[in-house]
Amino acid sequence: MSSWTLKSTPPHDWFLCLDVQSYFDHEHNPETIFEEGFTRPIPVGDRDVIITSFFNGDPDQPEFNIESKESLSKEEIEMANISLAKIFGTDMDVRPLYDQAASDPLLGDKLGNLYGLKRMTRANLFEDIQNRIVEMQMNHKPTAKKMMYRVRETYGSAIEHQGGTLPAWPRAHQLMKADPANIRKLGPTLRKGQYLVELATNIVGRVTDMDHISNVDPDTAYDEFCAIKGIGPTAAQDLVMMRARTDASFPSNFQKGEEKGLRRWIIWSYGGDPNHTTEEEFQEYIKNWKGYESSALEFLYVNWILTEKEKLAQKRKAK
Repeated sequence: MSSWTLKSTPPHDWFLCLDVQSYFDHEHNPETIFEEGFTRPIPVGDRDVIITSFFNGDPDQPEFNIESKESLSKEEIEMANISLAKIFGTDMDVRPLYDQAASDPLLGDKLGNLYGLKRMTRANLFEDIQNRIVEMQMNHKPTAKKMMYRVRETYGSAIEHQGGTLPAWPRAHQLMKADPANIRKLGPTLRKGQYLVELATNIVGRVTDMDHISNVDPDTAYDEFCAIKGIGPTAAQDLVMMRARTDASFPSNFQKGEEKGLRRWIIWSYGGDPNHTTEEEFQEYIKNWKGYESSALEFLYVNWILTEKEKLAQKRKAK
């Protein structure tokens, strides 16, 4: 057994993430994670190991206690920490945003109400893209999560866990061998299966470089994502925010005379008209976000999630 501590750049209150279902996968129950820890397969070199993470609950001195039933070498722990840092956002320093957006008419109060928020992702961009493709155009997210889990069961490594197995996320060399027709039998459409196999093939063939996309500027990353079959403009904007960075890009995406994607939602949130907002006006809206666009939008997203939950609770109470 191995155990170690992963420190995070403050402020970081990971418990805020437990209200956001999109951060978690089919096997997770956010209501029990507080006590049982957050368990998932983590890629470590050529293999995958089950790792459970426990948050210490201190936003100003945040750290995660990490446990694995396997004995990991120092090098393997370092590799695991790369994935864990991306998942939890431990290396992201959001502190400057609290100062520069303190008086922002939309963001200001949310920085206080959601103090310590950092987004969650999957362990690497390939996992993020797989998940995004499978859930694309599906309104019932639990079904999408189950489909993704079935793809993992079929093409990922099976790891012993609690008397059974837990499937790892497929590596590119595993998924490239899949038949899209067989992926269709697991739930995703045939077209989605084709997208997944082509992406995996391109990664193995070094046509698509995930490390490169992870480290370039947001606009370049957006273009690179859009070049991947199955990834449209809105999905590309989402994926830019899943990199281990605080910045992001929200290019205009007009379709049939209407602004689409994240820019539309941002303008609407500030009280503007998405279909009649100039580039200069949009940049004025987000002037306090500079360098922290990804983190800023996550505050709006989680606030929206919590607001919708409160509305639902009030409706149920009224009945």
